[in-house]
Amino acid sequence: MADIKQVIVIGAGYTGMLAALGAAKRAKGRVHVTLVNPWERFTERLRMHQIATGQQLAEHRIPDLVAGTGIDFVRGWASGIDTAARTVTVSTVDDGEVFLGYDTLVYAIGSTTDTGRVPGAAEHAFTLNDPRSAQAMAAHLARRGTGEFLVCGAGLTGIEAATEIAESHPNVRVTLLSRGEPAAMMGARARAYLMAALDRLGVTVRAGVSVTKVLAGGVELEGGEFVAGDGCLWTTGVRVAPLAAEAGIATDEYGRIRTDAMLRSVSHPGIYAIGDAAAVPQAFGVIHGTCQSGIPTAAHAAENIARQLRGKQLKPFRFGYLHQPVSLGRRDAVIQFTYGDDTPRRWYLTGRAAIFYKETVSSSPIKTYGLAKRLAISSRMLATTGGKRNKPVGWERLGPASFTG
Repeated sequence: MADIKQVIVIGAGYTGMLAALGAAKRAKGRVHVTLVNPWERFTERLRMHQIATGQQLAEHRIPDLVAGTGIDFVRGWASGIDTAARTVTVSTVDDGEVFLGYDTLVYAIGSTTDTGRVPGAAEHAFTLNDPRSAQAMAAHLARRGTGEFLVCGAGLTGIEAATEIAESHPNVRVTLLSRGEPAAMMGARARAYLMAALDRLGVTVRAGVSVTKVLAGGVELEGGEFVAGDGCLWTTGVRVAPLAAEAGIATDEYGRIRTDAMLRSVSHPGIYAIGDAAAVPQAFGVIHGTCQSGIPTAAHAAENIARQLRGKQLKPFRFGYLHQPVSLGRRDAVIQFTYGDDTPRRWYLTGRAAIFYKETVSSSPIKTYGLAKRLAISSRMLATTGGKRNKPVGWERLGPASFTG
């Protein structure tokens, strides 16, 4: 009987879940997969802004999602990695410790909003890091009902949160604070549509300001100005847990594991890094953390693990961005289509067609996970290849009239 290899996946978010299912399916009979995560509930990070405004989403338990695959689920926090002994220390919810040995480790711990760089952000601001913090914000908004609410950071997360709050709580005045212009990465016309939507929803935009302190009743800006707010959501800055760096694994300045073209750690090739916690090089630069890029890395890592076990040559990961989809509340959206390097194309999509498109491409991954239990999902099914200038996905279904160029 073939020697069964131990594959440990730490992190059961979008990427970790797919990597675990993919490795178990592709290398069935050759591996035993253990999935480690602090919570049993599967968290849909892309929809935290909906939870934060009081919307109810379907709940899914990780043990149920991996049922029938042979994957073992361990609830706990990966608190240490011994690369020499090839073990992961897991701190369990009952204050115990478990030591898991691995032949291959998949590092998929994700990232969180960085509340440590600005005084008071950790103490006084809400985040969308997990369902508990999002639910706390929903309860706060429901109690207040009126007043001023501040959203710090005008990236896509901040924009989606601001519009969601403004639409679902029309008596709350929302102010979006940002150093740069909102959605600066979009083309001019898509961005103009987005700004008009913010104005229509009554969101006040203050760009070109820097928050230097978060207080219980508002924020202080560079220069000393105080902006009052009954609540504050912090969406700016990203941090990765220092787990890899503390283990002596090569990381970049953000704490992400530096990978080779095959998604293996450049210093420890027995470790694959995927999603937000991985610094993955491409011809246009290092991939930035999004679900759009993270899920294909998960599928590709599973493919390469299976190839390695079969003695086959590993394949490099190739990826190109396709779009920047942004919800503007529940009744509007804008999609900026991009080239592979994430620079904007002339095509963009708005209104009902954009809502349909975004709900299609950003829908819950539960169906994908169900498919992954039955089929070997390829990364080619989930990603474009870098640099291709093809028509936007959905052109044939929606028709040219739905697109603006």
